[in-house]
Amino acid sequence: MSSRLLLRAASLAVLAFVLAIYQDPSRINFHAPPPIHGSRDVLHSAQIINVTAALGPESLAFDPSGRGPYAGVADGRILRWEEDGLGWSEFAITSSQREKCVRPFAPEMEHVCGRPLGLRFHKKTGDLYIADAYFGLRVVGPNGGLASPLLTHVEGHPLLFTNDMDIDEDKDLIYFTDSSTTFYRRQFMSAALSGDRTGRLLKYNISSKEVTVLLKDIAFANGVALSKDRSFLLVAETTKSRVLRLWLHGPNAGNVDVFAELPGFPDNIRRNQKEEFWVALHSKKGVISNLVVSKPWAGTTLLKLPLSFKQLHYILVGGKAHATAIKLGEDGRILEVLEDCEGKSLKFISEVEENNGKLWIGSVLMPFIGIYNLH
Repeated sequence: MSSRLLLRAASLAVLAFVLAIYQDPSRINFHAPPPIHGSRDVLHSAQIINVTAALGPESLAFDPSGRGPYAGVADGRILRWEEDGLGWSEFAITSSQREKCVRPFAPEMEHVCGRPLGLRFHKKTGDLYIADAYFGLRVVGPNGGLASPLLTHVEGHPLLFTNDMDIDEDKDLIYFTDSSTTFYRRQFMSAALSGDRTGRLLKYNISSKEVTVLLKDIAFANGVALSKDRSFLLVAETTKSRVLRLWLHGPNAGNVDVFAELPGFPDNIRRNQKEEFWVALHSKKGVISNLVVSKPWAGTTLLKLPLSFKQLHYILVGGKAHATAIKLGEDGRILEVLEDCEGKSLKFISEVEENNGKLWIGSVLMPFIGIYNLH
């Protein structure tokens, strides 16, 4: 037997062992992600705000007046948090077929109801730009309502998994990601486990309506953030657990390098006022999850087994999940790691937005947002 076959056999044996203990994960925890040196276990103290009759506030944004946050949820709506304890109000929708969207979570209806992911306000116009996984780029005015389409196709093909964005307001450019040209958002587990590398980073000119593909062959292209001086652009490559940097201007213009290697699966990236970047990890990466995303045959094998989404997700996140937020410096160094190590309050976080001394924390899977006081 060749060494390659031996390696695969051994790896499959390990996977089988993990599956065997799935029903009682307390029996052993060898596949759990390792601790991060210097991490602070503080996010369990975050305030929790439930999203009433909704699920999955993936991205959070504040309007030019400071109102919000606004959050896109799984049934296709964009909600706004009202002050003075008034709760959430419906601000906008991405689909005109709202009468069909009656359940908080219905993946089989996402192509009808829409699934808003990345949100960004254009500070000069007050317009809210939306990266909807199924409907592409959309925009809605300051008064909300039904969002209008901007871009639904690229190079003659529909966008299947529009994910996140950032806006260069001076040049009216939107930089955004398409996580896969093969899988829809509801198939994100297949995109992560199959070794799919069809993700893209793109640029859309609001004035000319022209679209340009900047990078291809990204393994699950995800969060996007511009540097303050607009000299470079960051994009999360989720299944490779890293953040890439594309230089837009200066002597390195057009070059791509690895900005940061991370101990887990990065989702959205958001810049604060100090030229630092907060990265939300969907989860940390353990021994088994590292195997299944680094060896496409292992992930493909799992996808062929009669496993539920919950079981596949359990393997990917390494057992008991918890929140991990990482702050990167302008040079990519890890400056700070905040966690809820026991998952008491937060897990599966998708975005960390720093605003007025607080971290506002979203999640693509949970029915609430978190607020953590930095001071």
